[in-house]
Amino acid sequence: MNSIEKNNVTITGNQDSKETLVFGHGFGTDQTYWRFVIKAFSERYKIITFDNVGAGKSAPAAYSNNKYSHLQSYADDIIDLTEELDIKDAVFIGHSVSGITGMLASIKAAEIFSKHIFINASPRYLNDDGYIGGFEQSDLDKLYNTMQSNYHAWVSGFAPTFMGNPEKPELAIEFANSLSALRPDIAYTVCKVIFQSDHRKDLGKFNKKSLIIQSIKDIAVPIEVAMYLNKNIKDSTLFKINADGHFPHISAPDEVIKALKTFI
Repeated sequence: MNSIEKNNVTITGNQDSKETLVFGHGFGTDQTYWRFVIKAFSERYKIITFDNVGAGKSAPAAYSNNKYSHLQSYADDIIDLTEELDIKDAVFIGHSVSGITGMLASIKAAEIFSKHIFINASPRYLNDDGYIGGFEQSDLDKLYNTMQSNYHAWVSGFAPTFMGNPEKPELAIEFANSLSALRPDIAYTVCKVIFQSDHRKDLGKFNKKSLIIQSIKDIAVPIEVAMYLNKNIKDSTLFKINADGHFPHISAPDEVIKALKTFI
């Protein structure tokens, strides 16, 4: 199958524009989570959104535990779809894990993106000597065990914790619904691939002008991680936004849009 079908690629915005924005979503969500943000850019830019394999309305048959056991496979999918659409010098906006997969795609195929935006992204979630990632291995092991023993119970606790914004319970409900729509075995495998990844060494291979957007309160990615990205990505700017939770593009879209406009 082609990449358009495989990743359920959607093309919106200004179809005649020579400027393209490509949006990549994070774990447990899909391209619909960009709906509030893309409205602000659709008049001027061509907008590309897609679903990572295993999520949203991507082709179910495309997922393989073996193939998607590392983030580079998701990066290769990004390369494939941009090549199929003949996209060059675009701007990549990646939330969470897609911030990293977009970076890996750019390292491998330098011509496809000219700028990158990382939103609440992390090169490593585990704490290490001299590095604050936010989690100990014991924390993640408990998370994995809960996912395996009772997936839907895990969803009910994970969704509100990572979404934050308790005054907006509808956001946690939406996230819980999108997590529940995933096949539990795929969710478990993808979650583990993400949380056990370490792409700190790849930051030195990356040389694109970048903006790092970070919520001031995020249980998944502490501010120290954003500062680490800013320090280790040569041509980068850190923009802290007044947002709670790991999904500011859905919980505080105006803040994200303002940050994007200052950079794009």
